[in-house]
Amino acid sequence: MKDNKGSKISVLGAGNVGATIAYTFAVHGTCSDVVLVDINEAKAKGEAMDIRHGISFAHNLDITDGTYDDIAGSDIVVVTLGMGRKPGQSRLDLMQNNVNIIKQVMPNVAKIAPEAIYVVVSNPVDILTYAILQCTDLKPSQVIGSGTILDSARLRSDIAEKACISPKSIHAYMFGEHGDTSFVPWSTTNIGGMNMFDYWTSTGRSLEELDTDAIEKNVRAAGGEVIKRKGATFYAIALSVNKICETIIRNANNILTVSTLTHGRYGIDDVCLSLPCVVNGHGIAGEVNPPLLDEELEKLRKSADTLKQFIAQIDF
Repeated sequence: MKDNKGSKISVLGAGNVGATIAYTFAVHGTCSDVVLVDINEAKAKGEAMDIRHGISFAHNLDITDGTYDDIAGSDIVVVTLGMGRKPGQSRLDLMQNNVNIIKQVMPNVAKIAPEAIYVVVSNPVDILTYAILQCTDLKPSQVIGSGTILDSARLRSDIAEKACISPKSIHAYMFGEHGDTSFVPWSTTNIGGMNMFDYWTSTGRSLEELDTDAIEKNVRAAGGEVIKRKGATFYAIALSVNKICETIIRNANNILTVSTLTHGRYGIDDVCLSLPCVVNGHGIAGEVNPPLLDEELEKLRKSADTLKQFIAQIDF
């Protein structure tokens, strides 16, 4: 992996999410080169121009639009391809449609940039991360779904508001599917090195004031609440994807809850879901498997089984 002064990221898809991710790279100075690729070439060109016009107020970055051939030499390829669910469309129909797009595009992309790390953002992210591994020769360590990294950030934000502590001082995670079966392993949650519940009572508050079920429900519903109000989510996901990409480019060895192919972790095989992983310039460099309570392990396996049921119905 090159240092960030000479690093290239290609973004596939120049819609709200893809364009905001590219903009975030410019604001943070994440890399030196960004290529935006979209089937709507005019849209990609317009988004690249708009960001480029503001570069004098941000970090030096060469941002262009291009074709799939232009992603050659990328250190990272961010995948935002796919469509949102339409009224009356089932979740399974959405999955198959987006898997079909992945099957059509990604085999060629992987041949053009075979050494890149792929960061998958499109939904359903766990299914599409799995689909990319099925239709390409990329190694599992090269393909990282954004998974529950944003869900975990939303969780920290909610806990921080209630505990009156910065979310940066809270270690809390959502495990499993990026979806309805995600869950919080509360036994692993800590604030300032203390178990969260011990910290809470140390401040003189009763545990009855801490409604963990409501927090978990709010986190799972957060994306939908944003969509209901503004039509889409893209700022927070762009920041979370930027975190993943910075971690890769700077070889940072950060622990992130991202979606990866699981083989044997907690007795789970052949499915992509989110658990803590060490991420660096090689992609997935290691696994972190905190001990889980029996009820937490049951929830994780239920999440994996739900994803496997969808995988069994999809044509890869």
